[in-house]
Amino acid sequence: MAIIVNLDAVLHDRRMTLTDLADRIGIALANLSILKTGKAKAVRFSTLDAICAALECQPGDILAFDPNLAAADDGEEA
Repeated sequence: MAIIVNLDAVLHDRRMTLTDLADRIGIALANLSILKTGKAKAVRFSTLDAICAALECQPGDILAFDPNLAAADDGEEA
């Protein structure tokens, strides 16, 4: 997948743990962990909105696109 999740770096910059974030936004720690590790296949806008509000950041601070990874994905079967 060409989408990179930088949630860990933003949390570190804010000196906040994933558990703190989960408590603040009311989302299960397991679900945030799946997102943080890049294993999520989708993210709801309401979840992204809550994360950005709690971390005082923009969606682009959390998510990035790497075209080099997109080229690597082209050879994979779905």
